Amino acid sequence: MLGQKIKKIRELKNLTQEHLAIELGLTQSAYSKLESGEVDIPYTRLEQIAKVLELKPEDIITFNEHIVFNVMHNETGNGMVVHQASLIEKELYEGTIKSLKEEIAYLKSVLDKVLLSDKKSK
Repeated sequence: MLGQKIKKIRELKNLTQEHLAIELGLTQSAYSKLESGEVDIPYTRLEQIAKVLELKPEDIITFNEHIVFNVMHNETGNGMVVHQASLIEKELYEGTIKSLKEEIAYLKSVLDKVLLSDKKSK
């Protein structure tokens, strides 16, 4: 289902339904209906969604919403997990990781400021 694919990509990009709704000029409720499949998504709307997600419409259409994990056993019998993901999934995960690293750095700087001001007040 196209809505499910859009939802998965949106989540991987750490975006909220509200953010996409605003970008598309919709209410959050109307946008939610797109993801849930309650309403059809015309191609023109898909193009708009793809633009907000910084993708091409065909990337959304062909997105594999089920990330495939294969557990393979090597000669010693130890398990090895092989992640087979499309290039777009890899890019989405890398973007999420980058965003989370930036957030961690910011939170560390805020914590440092709080600790510094706490030391000064003592």
